[in-house]
Amino acid sequence: MEVTTIGIDLAKRIFHIHGVDENGKTVLKKKLMRDSFLSFMVNLPKCLVGMEACGGSNHWAREISKLGHDVKLMAPQFVKPYIKTNKNDEKDAEGICEAVGRPSMRFVPIQSVEQQDVL
Repeated sequence: MEVTTIGIDLAKRIFHIHGVDENGKTVLKKKLMRDSFLSFMVNLPKCLVGMEACGGSNHWAREISKLGHDVKLMAPQFVKPYIKTNKNDEKDAEGICEAVGRPSMRFVPIQSVEQQDVL
């Protein structure tokens, strides 16, 4: 299982993760509790990680970047077209994974703690 791209749907307590290999084949579908999320990410090979931009995503993006992953944040309205069927957390993670790999996708910069404090 060589995961190259991951989409993460963040929620209050449970995070859904969808991962694909270099051919776009699904190789990872996982549901994790918030407290076990970083320990899971430590054990993954370095890869591209996509998340929808929100207040909490900046914190997680900074933490995941420290582990060596390439983290990209996207505005939710740009991810929405990639979600195929009825909206749920698992399908959202799959859509985020699809969207982050698109060459024309526009990304949001990761904000530092100081930048978030100003807001």
